[in-house]
Amino acid sequence: MRKVTCSMSVSLDGYIVGPDGRFDWSVPDEEVFRLATDEVRGLHAHLLGRRLYETMVYWEDADRMPELDDREREFAAIWNALPKVVFSTTLTEVRGNSRLATGGLAAEIERLRAEPGEGDLALGGAALAAEAAALDLIDEYRIRVYPVLVGGGTPFFPREERRVNLELIEHRTFDSGVAYLRHRVVR
Repeated sequence: MRKVTCSMSVSLDGYIVGPDGRFDWSVPDEEVFRLATDEVRGLHAHLLGRRLYETMVYWEDADRMPELDDREREFAAIWNALPKVVFSTTLTEVRGNSRLATGGLAAEIERLRAEPGEGDLALGGAALAAEAAALDLIDEYRIRVYPVLVGGGTPFFPREERRVNLELIEHRTFDSGVAYLRHRVVR
């Protein structure tokens, strides 16, 4: 069965967005960008919240951006070919290889898991990831921890009164100081 993964960048103090709403501290260097590209390459589909979709729609126009380098063009090609499901109560249409969710999160995941083919399902966006965590739908966390303290903002993990046991299955540190941690949820 396909795994549901949650892959995001986080500050050392646990936030994906700082108190000022910015996440410019999480711009990946070449090594981390390669990791992200490889993760996306291994997906069957990506489920996104509205805000993350609006951030990532940037890549839809990569073919009209001469300033992009080869690795960015490679990422754009992989990302644009990837089927995406967008969860939003305000959007009425989406671009590219994206569609608006027609059911709840659990129903969409069940539908995508039943499709033929290879690859995992990735979740992105704080609110969507928190909903998936509350429903116990996440099988694996892939966290890129940046060496910065932002002092508040949107936390990576929702603040709920629930314990989740994790098993470390991979870790590495990049020259930039970013630590990559991959944990499986122990059920």
